[in-house]
Amino acid sequence: MLHGNSVKILTGNSHPELAAAVAERLCTPLTPCTVTKFSNGEVNVKISESVRDEDVFILQSACRNVNDHLMELLILISACKGASARRITAVIPSYPYARMDKKDKSRAPITAKLVANMLAVAGCDHVITMDLHASQIQGFFDFPVDNLYSEPLMLTYIKLHIPGWQDAIIVSPDAGGAKRVTAIADKLGLEFALFHRKRDGKAHDAPEKMELLVGDVKGKVAILVDDMIDTGTTLALAARSLKENGASRTYALVSHGLFSEVSMNVIENLPLETLVVTNTMPQRDHQQGCTKLVTLDISATIAESIRRTHNGESISLLFGDWIDTGMNGF
Repeated sequence: MLHGNSVKILTGNSHPELAAAVAERLCTPLTPCTVTKFSNGEVNVKISESVRDEDVFILQSACRNVNDHLMELLILISACKGASARRITAVIPSYPYARMDKKDKSRAPITAKLVANMLAVAGCDHVITMDLHASQIQGFFDFPVDNLYSEPLMLTYIKLHIPGWQDAIIVSPDAGGAKRVTAIADKLGLEFALFHRKRDGKAHDAPEKMELLVGDVKGKVAILVDDMIDTGTTLALAARSLKENGASRTYALVSHGLFSEVSMNVIENLPLETLVVTNTMPQRDHQQGCTKLVTLDISATIAESIRRTHNGESISLLFGDWIDTGMNGF
């Protein structure tokens, strides 16, 4: 799949399964490297093959141990830079600190920008990521950033696995996701709905609730779309509100399944038919605890973006009218 053999694919400890799947699709073995810790917690990296004058791709996601995985990525980049790699691309399916992309209150840090600076100082030349929380994060970099989308996979899943999708409505749990849901609704020829999350009372500890701002979900199949699930609070509120507003069935499609503070039993008991996430981070343990959880494989999308980057081809074609039939993720 790759022109020539001047490419190396490395990975840290964040998501070795995804890295192995990407390497297999590219018919290129992973470059052997070990990432361990000293007794005091410092990261130690050893790359066992030469990367001199190679096109290096380092796949590392931001999973539960975000800070550890970020340091692993930075040290791997620095090691490759010091070993005279020709170009270093950080493939980060889930970008760390993506939610901290603006100064929303006094003295708040813009940590997503800090991460961009750290990647640049380490020696990164290019970033490939997926479904950024805010697309303006791309502007934090002074070198190319390719933001991939899980939207084609989600559209395919909706058409193949959601009965009666032709009479469905695409729902965003907050106004911030309006652009995301309207894009999907337009491509499917469906209507969309927006929720507004607010406290039920003036007290600081008053319970939160969802208020339907736009759209009518009564009697329809509701398809919740969001970019991230962490604590699960927003998903739970939205699913219950959809049921209260008369939705016949509810499905949820989320790009990044963090599940850092949510019990899978809670997801199991929600009024949801299915919760669909991608494998931008490992989901095997989560799937064992929840029969409603379905994982879409993004390895084909990432592998194709690596191939196109290495061969100097357009990545935008991946998300235009042309979609490779081998990239459906099922």
